[in-house]
Amino acid sequence: MTDLPQVIEGYGPVTPTRAARGEVPDKSLPSLAEAIRATGLRDGATVSFHHHLRDGDAVLNMAMEALANAGLRDLHLAVTSLFPVHAPLVEHIRNGVVTRISTSFISGPVGEAISRGALAVPVTLTTHGGRARALETGQMPVDVAFVAAPAADAMGNVSGRVGRAACGTLGYPMVDAGVARHVVVVTDTLLPYPLVPQDISQDKVDHVVEVASIGDPQGIASGTTQPATDAASLEIAGNAAAAIRASGLLQDGFAFQTGAGGISLATAEAVGHEMQARGTTGSFACGGITGFHVKLLEAGLFRALMDVQCFDLEAAASYARNPAHQGMSAAAYAGPHVGGAVVDRLSAVVLGAAEVDLDFNVNVTTRANGLIAGGSGGHADAAQGARLTIVTTRLTAAGYAKIVPRVTTLTTPGATVDVIATEAGLAVNPARPELAERLRHAGLTVLSIEDLHAKAAAAATKAPPEKSRGPVVAVSEYRDGSVTDVIRRIEEG
Repeated sequence: MTDLPQVIEGYGPVTPTRAARGEVPDKSLPSLAEAIRATGLRDGATVSFHHHLRDGDAVLNMAMEALANAGLRDLHLAVTSLFPVHAPLVEHIRNGVVTRISTSFISGPVGEAISRGALAVPVTLTTHGGRARALETGQMPVDVAFVAAPAADAMGNVSGRVGRAACGTLGYPMVDAGVARHVVVVTDTLLPYPLVPQDISQDKVDHVVEVASIGDPQGIASGTTQPATDAASLEIAGNAAAAIRASGLLQDGFAFQTGAGGISLATAEAVGHEMQARGTTGSFACGGITGFHVKLLEAGLFRALMDVQCFDLEAAASYARNPAHQGMSAAAYAGPHVGGAVVDRLSAVVLGAAEVDLDFNVNVTTRANGLIAGGSGGHADAAQGARLTIVTTRLTAAGYAKIVPRVTTLTTPGATVDVIATEAGLAVNPARPELAERLRHAGLTVLSIEDLHAKAAAAATKAPPEKSRGPVVAVSEYRDGSVTDVIRRIEEG
């Protein structure tokens, strides 16, 4: 104890705090060019982006232009999804600014260019959960994460709830911000410190750049976000809902996910009516959330929404006002490495398909001709996690059979699919004989997958295109990182 005064004296003079010196620290930089310089980015680096603004996003295009102007080359683009709005990226690929891409979904001109061999290195197509796993385990290190922020303060606290381009939850950049070497927040709504509530906190952020616009929030709803109303879709939805009803899972605590397609939402509508009639209260609905899911929550049919991404502005507004509408990271949603993701708690999931084959494998990645026009997103994650996985599809589309001998691209393994629902009836995976018996006992039309294939083939007016034998342009990964399929260059115009 006698040494204590000497130890204190040894500290020397105390430097006044920055606040005491009249300085107010923040992380603001005047431009993306300055932020790029500040991060020390070099050729060959990995840069990441998120897609919560979907087809209204302006940040990826803006940042890529700044990266190109900085003279950077050979970049690896790690983006959650790419949409038609990202068409300018094609020129950056041709100019060698971007030479590698990892993503969970591609639609529009970028997918077409890649399908025709624009990139020398095959694209890596991940699931949403697989991408989160690769990031958090260090398999895919990120040098700079660019975060499109609907609102931020000068210290880097970020919210998706407010701002001119409020998009709701920010489940994807939550993961990137936690692992990237540098995080640059790009916002068009800079608010006073501290911004609350926060979706990403300032301790994850290095720099903040204010721009004129991060994008058009109207582009968030870049797909069907209302239940289908045509007869064929309603027949499919009715069959899927009847399968859920007959499964025995529709009880208090029921946990549900649907895609944002019209048939999936029509199924959810039918399930909602059944829950109301039974007085059933579900645990949660999850995934990409639409205004329709908000109505289910507000009707008291579910206790919560677990939301990784809002699919329309009604959902974004709900997230801002309702504490029962919870955001979650992509890792919490679907990460196979987290020891129990939200998808692992699902009672049932209803998913769509571009094609289904005789082994129940599903393609949501390519068209019949092999053109990249999608990707797993959370499809394969939810299919494996749910107790009951139903895939809905018409028998034909654009003249082609959708029940085929072998899918063009295997996105989701058939071992994780329980039921195929079509307008002609249901096919049950032979691995689930007890489920097939339940559905038959309920009076539902249960056919073999071979029967559905025969009906689809008879109704088709076009022969399936031959699968390309060209060089590999993309590799489709499962959520654990294993390869499910490869996609080859297409040659036709």
